[in-house]
Formats: sequence, structure tokens, C-alpha cells
Amino acid sequence: MIRFDNVSKTFRRAPVLDGIHLEIGLGERLALIGSNGAGKTTLIRCLLGEYTHDGTVTIEGRSPRADRTAVLGAIGFVPQLPPPLKMPVGQLIGFAAGLCGTAPGRMLDLAERLGLDTGPIMDRQFVRLSGGMKQKLLIAIALGREARVLVMDEPAANLDPEARKIFFELLAERAESATMLISSHRLNEVSALVNRVVELDMGKVVLDDRVADDVSLTGMLACRICVKRFEPALAKALGSWNFNDLGGGLEWQGTVAGPDRLRFLGMTSRYVALISDISMTETQD
Repeated sequence: MIRFDNVSKTFRRAPVLDGIHLEIGLGERLALIGSNGAGKTTLIRCLLGEYTHDGTVTIEGRSPRADRTAVLGAIGFVPQLPPPLKMPVGQLIGFAAGLCGTAPGRMLDLAERLGLDTGPIMDRQFVRLSGGMKQKLLIAIALGREARVLVMDEPAANLDPEARKIFFELLAERAESATMLISSHRLNEVSALVNRVVELDMGKVVLDDRVADDVSLTGMLACRICVKRFEPALAKALGSWNFNDLGGGLEWQGTVAGPDRLRFLGMTSRYVALISDISMTETQD
């Protein structure tokens, strides 16, 4: 469905993406995680055809730059930062619905489910809405179309807790009919929805876990790590996870919450050459 083949992107000689290889199949629900500056948003913009880049990106075999209109017509997209549109809300919904052949009422109904009362704001410029209102409207527009690919960049960032809950319920309703790429800092929120997790760090894929469905993400994991030699950076990282040093920085022990398991493994993957043994066991404590 989606393919990144040796994709690299540089800004002012600084590499942001470094030889990304990814294939995302039909029906996969992928969480894209990583710290700020890891390359998540840049990868999404390459997918949407917004950036030139080295390597190739295709969606169902088509280039999002060369076949931009056709490709984007099959994508529902929620950006990290709302665009500064001066178009009135009613006109924006009508325009978006017309582009994809969807009834405007469907988008309005989704906005209402998210807690956005659209009646009083139909004549208001989109740019004048609050951050939460903008996000709810953009989600309603993205999910209101019959898109086979949903791409969302930090989609729940400006949502209140209730709207965030409803949003993930809406995504769950589309889980069987769409391929999803969700960039998020809150892995615990999307862990029950996704079946694959990819972590980026400094423009590279450092974790690609395809077995998320097979792992309990609700309990606690007792973890033990042995390393070949003391490494201050690893010691600092493990200390931030409240791990205990059992002797000279060579053996560490601690617990990891189920929803944080994938993020923790992504961190340890950076030190794979140093780690001689690692074990994680589900525990009731």
C-alpha cells in the first residue's frame, strides 16, 4: 500500500531522513513514534508529496508528487499544525466534501461526535477558531471521506480528554477498512489500536515492531539488562526509567509499564552493541 525506498531528505546540508526503507501493507495500523526532530513530520510530508527527496515514495504504486491529485484523493490527512485558512467553516466543509464526493452532513456529524457544535461557527473563518476547534474539524474532514489511507500527525495534540477518547473510538471503527499511519508521542493511547510500531531517531528507523497485537500492553514487565561495559549515556537513559544499578553499571533491573514497552525497546536498541543480555517478563506487580 505504502512504500518508502531509500528515502533521504536534507535541509541546509543537515540530514533529516537517512535512507528510510518501509513497506506498509493494506490494513496495517502503524504508530510512528520518536522524539522531536526525529524525522516523523518530514517523513509524512514526503508521503504527501510536499517535499522533494532522494529515493522513492509510492502509494498503491503511484507517486504522491507525480500523481498528486489522484493520490491525495485517496488519503485522509490530519496535520500537526492547522493551516491558516481564512475560508469560513461552512465553505471549507463544502469544499472538502465536494473534492472527495462525500456529503457535508457526514463531516458535520463527525464534528458533533467530537463535541464541536458547528452551528454557531459556520460563518466564522477557520483561522479564527480555537486550537481544539480546528483539530476537531480537521479530524471530521479527514474521517468523513472514504479514504483507504489515513495519515495523522500528532492528531490528538489539541483535543480535550473526552474528544481524544471519541477520536480513538472513531479510528477503531475504521480499523478494518483503512491503512493508518499515526504519528504520536502518546504510544499508550494508540497501543490498543495499532498493530505495528516504528520508531525514528535522527532520521533512521531504530525500531520496527510488527507483533504489537501479540503482547499484553496493560500490565507491567519486569526487565533485566546486562551490558558489556559501563556506558554513561546508557546509564543515564536507564536511570530516567527508574532502573536500579545492581553493580558497576553492568547489570540493571527495573519495571516497564506495558504501554511503554515499545518505546523502551526503541531506546535500548540504540545501545544494542553494548547489551549482552536482556529479558522482559510479565508480572502482576
